[in-house]
Amino acid sequence: MTRIRLGMVGGGKDAFIGAVHRIAARIDGEFDLVAGALSSTPERSRDSGAALGLDPDRCYGGFEEMAQAESARPDGIEAVAIVTPNHVHGPAAAAFLRRGIHVICDKPLTATMEQAADLEAAIRASDALFILTHNYTGYPMIRQARAMIAAGDLGAVRIVQVEYAQDWLTEAAEATGTNKQAEWRTDPDRSGAGGSIGDIGTHAHNLACFVTGMAVEKLSADLQSFVPGRRVDDNAHILLRFRGGARGMLWCSQVAPGNENGLRLRVYGEKGGLEWGQEDPNYLWFTPFGEPKRLLTRRGAGAGDAANAVSRTPGGHPEGYLEGFANIYTGAARAIRAAQRGERDPEMDLLPGLEEGLAGMRFIDACIRSARDDAAWVTP
Repeated sequence: MTRIRLGMVGGGKDAFIGAVHRIAARIDGEFDLVAGALSSTPERSRDSGAALGLDPDRCYGGFEEMAQAESARPDGIEAVAIVTPNHVHGPAAAAFLRRGIHVICDKPLTATMEQAADLEAAIRASDALFILTHNYTGYPMIRQARAMIAAGDLGAVRIVQVEYAQDWLTEAAEATGTNKQAEWRTDPDRSGAGGSIGDIGTHAHNLACFVTGMAVEKLSADLQSFVPGRRVDDNAHILLRFRGGARGMLWCSQVAPGNENGLRLRVYGEKGGLEWGQEDPNYLWFTPFGEPKRLLTRRGAGAGDAANAVSRTPGGHPEGYLEGFANIYTGAARAIRAAQRGERDPEMDLLPGLEEGLAGMRFIDACIRSARDDAAWVTP
């Protein structure tokens, strides 16, 4: 089977997430990276392309140049990965969508609601696919949890507790001049008005909605910028009301010492509960009410079809972040191949896309509006 020709916007030298996307695209052998506009200047883009072994003629100075040139080539890219700071997502994605090139974009959707509206219009006007890499939805035991809730194993969901805690911004890392990630992620002109709520809060929000199948109806948000001089939030406590009556709480923080990547989800229904933690991702605790806790493991006796479909190695072998990302890319490859045949692959039902991206943007916007009004209840 011929690999899908992939381009990349952003993700050049010293860019953390670009390397993650490239690894994920390679794991199942579905994509070949053949072109890129890998940095914000032509010189750095060429240097990064040379380091990756790309043809110098396909290392571009900007995404518009790349979209135009690649769409005119008989061997041009079929899909593009966009791994830039948030404010570039919208215009870059639109440039490729207009030319019928499928887009795999890092989250959140854009930096602002206005950009999100423009991108939505571009997506709806294009026949090309748009996929958003909320990678945690690709973890096997998250797929297991989603399937169990959909099957009614918990009964009606009552309580959703989700948190995402980190500590890497406990000090003013953006002020050192040596941390590019901290610089742009705390710059509202590039990241958007949301700090922790946009960077990791959207992951927590998306995970809660993906697993439960429920949408947030109202929220009340208390946002903090604890580090002096920081222009975006670095901590948030958010109360959630879901459609259907369930209640929830979301905590996201990047100033919680001792937490590295502490994404955790707990869901409780009338018949039982589920607990999962990203730092130990191959385990899912299931507690039917009145019975002992049951530990379900990836590829273990209790794992179902939903989990097994996205597991690669035998039970007991850790799978996590990179493989979860790869499941998004492999699902995207299936969907792209189906689209090229004029078909729709059922995998699209499990892949985050425009609707999930818009929900994330509405979540950020609602959190900011609520916090400005002393944690008032608002509708996303």
